[in-house]
Amino acid sequence: MAPNTVIAIGASAGGVGALRSLVAGLPASFAAPVLIVLHIGAHRSELPAILTAAGPMPAKHAQDGERIEPGQIYLAPPDRHMIVVDGLVRLLRGPKENCARPAVDPLFRSIAENYGPDAIGVILTGNLNDGTAGLYDIKKRGGIAVAQAAYDAAYPDMPKSAAAHVALDYCLPLADLAGLLLKLVGGKMEKEAAMANRHSLTENEQHPEVVTSGTFERPFTVTCPDCGGALKRFEHGSIVKFGCHIGHTYTAEIMASAQFEEMEKVMRAAVRFLNERAEFCLQMAEYSHRSEPDISSQWHEASKQALDRAYKLRDLVEQEWLTPETSATVTMAADNNVHPN
Repeated sequence: MAPNTVIAIGASAGGVGALRSLVAGLPASFAAPVLIVLHIGAHRSELPAILTAAGPMPAKHAQDGERIEPGQIYLAPPDRHMIVVDGLVRLLRGPKENCARPAVDPLFRSIAENYGPDAIGVILTGNLNDGTAGLYDIKKRGGIAVAQAAYDAAYPDMPKSAAAHVALDYCLPLADLAGLLLKLVGGKMEKEAAMANRHSLTENEQHPEVVTSGTFERPFTVTCPDCGGALKRFEHGSIVKFGCHIGHTYTAEIMASAQFEEMEKVMRAAVRFLNERAEFCLQMAEYSHRSEPDISSQWHEASKQALDRAYKLRDLVEQEWLTPETSATVTMAADNNVHPN
């Protein structure tokens, strides 16, 4: 690799332990800057102190406008996307990507655009698939794509997604990743042959049969779970993404998860309103019992009706739901027969 090599690492659930293990194997004289995004949201983070204590390399929250230097770990601070432009860190409070800020994709995307073949992207443990699209960009521009072996990850979704959509150069257990980075930065290893072509879904797999008792009226558009704006579908290699005009973006899998979360929230709110209506009607029945028995009976019936519908809706919410987005990711990873190098 060239002297201006840059390493970008993305992690989510289980990431603190994984990052501690990884940086412990990197020396203070490491010849490349390391930029890390962990999904911490807007919460206060002690990660710089944790990683500085874990190994010889110092770690810090990146500052807007500072120049990245070898031998330093730069961490995305809370509630800010971190990107690199012309060797300088930029911190942005832009729209969330894949429901996260900071998110992995913006960093990887900027590293791919600015460093091309000198970029190394690493995906560690985490849920869902933030970082996959950015790793695809790094690979597309000649950089090196690395992922923790899914079987070795505390939360395997992110490594599985990377393996399913990107022709990884290396897929290794966590314990071997520091040694790999040392060899890559030191020029002792070159890219290995890309893995087999990614599996693409057939037409039937993309459009499973839907059985319904009524006529399905298709909506005019699919809307953004964050802002309610219209979403546009587009393809990024083999990755399906959705984006709105505000700038919120989602991979298909994360879109499905966010959409379901909003749907469940609305349905549970409806259950609450029905329960409250039942209680209100019952109180009115008790109030009118002596003076207006006929009206009291109607209030009782209304209360029973509300409870009946609340029970039915609650049962509907708690039934198992089909999750083809999860099945598709697992199937693609299995079909590609990804093994550690």
